[in-house]
Amino acid sequence: MARFETDPHALALGEALGALRRARGLSQAEAGQRIGMTSQGWGLYESGRRPGLFRPDVQRRLLAALDATPEDLALHTATPALEARPPASGLEAMGRGFEAPPSAATTRRLSLSNDELAPWAVSGVVLEYEPGRWPRRDQGCVIEMADGRVLVRLYDRADADAIVVRAGSGVEEHIRRADAHAVSAVTARLER
Repeated sequence: MARFETDPHALALGEALGALRRARGLSQAEAGQRIGMTSQGWGLYESGRRPGLFRPDVQRRLLAALDATPEDLALHTATPALEARPPASGLEAMGRGFEAPPSAATTRRLSLSNDELAPWAVSGVVLEYEPGRWPRRDQGCVIEMADGRVLVRLYDRADADAIVVRAGSGVEEHIRRADAHAVSAVTARLER
C-alpha cells in the first residue's frame, strides 16, 4: 500500500469515530482536548491515516473522550462505510460533511411537571429533545427507562455499565445501561 493511501478498513473505523464525535456535538479539537491530543492528531484517526485505531487500548482512550464504548464504535462501523459512493461535491468535497438540522418529525417535546432540575429548568418549561442524539457533558437529557418511566436529568458521563447524570441539586445518579431504553439530548428549552 502506498504511503499516503488509506486502508479502507481503517477509514471505516475512522468514519465511525467521526460519526460518534459528531453525534455528541464535539469538534475534533474538543474531543482531542479531553484526552490531551491535538485536533490534527484526532483528525488522522478519523481519516484512517493513523492505523492505531485497531488497537483496543487506543480505541478505549479515544472512545473515553466521547463517553462511548467499543460496542458503539462497532455499531457505527456496521453501517455500509465501504460501499462505493458518488463523488463528493460542495461542502463534502472540502473535507467537511454537511449535516442538515433535525427535522420536526424527529424532534420531540416534553413539558416538565416538577422542579427537579431547578435552576436549569423548572415546572412548565417545555424541552425539545432529539431521539438518537447523545448528550454532551452538562447538557440536558431525556432518558426513557426500560420500565416505562421517563427521566429528565443533566448528563455527566457514561461508561460501559452506567450513565451518570445529575438533578438540579448536583447529586450524581448512576443509571445502569441495562435499565435505560434510550438516551436523548435536549436541544432546546422553551419557556412559556
